[in-house]
Amino acid sequence: MTTHSQLPGRLIELDVDFVRSQFPAFEEPSLRGWAHFENAGGSYACRQVIDRLSSFYRRTKVQPYYPFPASESAGEAMDAAYTSLAGYLNVAEEDVHLGPSTSQNTYVLASAVGAVWGAGDEIVVSNQDHEANAGVWRRLEGSGTSIREWGIDPETAELDVEQLDELVSSRTRLVAFPHCSNIVAHPNPVREIVDRVKSVAPDAMVLVDGVSYAPHGLPDVASLGADVYLFSLYKTWGPHLGVMTIKRDLADRLENQSHFFNAKDVRKRLLPAGPDHAQIAAAAGVPEYLDTVWEYHAANASLAEAGSVGPAERGRQLHELFVRYETRLLERLLGWLGQRDDVRIVGPTEAARRAPTVSFVPLRKSVGEVLGGLTSHKVMAGSGHFYGVRPLGALGIDGDPGVVRLSFVHYTTLGEIEQLISALEAVLGG
Repeated sequence: MTTHSQLPGRLIELDVDFVRSQFPAFEEPSLRGWAHFENAGGSYACRQVIDRLSSFYRRTKVQPYYPFPASESAGEAMDAAYTSLAGYLNVAEEDVHLGPSTSQNTYVLASAVGAVWGAGDEIVVSNQDHEANAGVWRRLEGSGTSIREWGIDPETAELDVEQLDELVSSRTRLVAFPHCSNIVAHPNPVREIVDRVKSVAPDAMVLVDGVSYAPHGLPDVASLGADVYLFSLYKTWGPHLGVMTIKRDLADRLENQSHFFNAKDVRKRLLPAGPDHAQIAAAAGVPEYLDTVWEYHAANASLAEAGSVGPAERGRQLHELFVRYETRLLERLLGWLGQRDDVRIVGPTEAARRAPTVSFVPLRKSVGEVLGGLTSHKVMAGSGHFYGVRPLGALGIDGDPGVVRLSFVHYTTLGEIEQLISALEAVLGG
């Protein structure tokens, strides 16, 4: 396989106008003039997803996988989602599971492993996590499993990888942590963590919550080495579904969570209820969107013809392209916030060390005042604890009212960053 470093060229600069042309929200009159900075709660959906969802409801809203044309087409549309997502994530198609949400996927997974773990088994879980990847594992303590907490630094909000030497043992069955916290936004070194855990507990399951990382470019899950990787499509330009990749040999060892007669069906055994056919079919629009963006930029950069570069490599190149663009915008926002003495930024203050999700505590205004002021300036933002009560508590921040959170992705423009800064300046004061 051709490696990332061997390719003869790069996708140099993101054409944000072309990107925005793929999102109907930017043509919507009711959204005109509004700058979207609550993408960590839900991104706009790309045109490819919307078209596939609409087509499914118009043409194939029938039970799939029967031998009549509409049913066959429905099944093919759903299969395409698993195939194309697997390609970009660099995993086997059978390793891709689609459920109602990441929270639901972790809940089902915890139920599946709770049946086989018990007294003497240990779980390492961080307090940097969204509660969906914290609470479900902590509940297993009631069955006799011991919980060991991997705590963040109360000043930097970051996790220290070396602490794992004291936390992981031969009895460890699971290590769960975020690829990137939805509040702290510092990407954790997943491959390094996986290798460190496996060197002590080879059979331990390493589970990574990628909900706040994937919107900035789908990850190469194979290179990360995680046994389970989860993220939310509705925060990654898609429908309201959660993606869970789980290695087949591990999935086969877990207790079936579906009807007994579904135990041998890999797509059903971790899905208690029937799948949402239309949304699964629409999920194929996310890889289709990435194909569209890659082909446009590859042509402009005079790179290889489309057929010569597989989806995993396309994903790596697009991730680099998106991050490079987003980091430039993030430098502007953090540079402005960092000069002020009336805000406390949560997490790293250097753009190169964080994802473009910036949480801060206003020191002279209330959270409510700031959020209301931003809304009056047509800036969409969020406030609260964002299900990150534990990390906020570890940092001495009250979850109520919590923080103001500003989050963006690669379709955000520098003009919108300037709109945000102007609004903040008006709200916080000069």
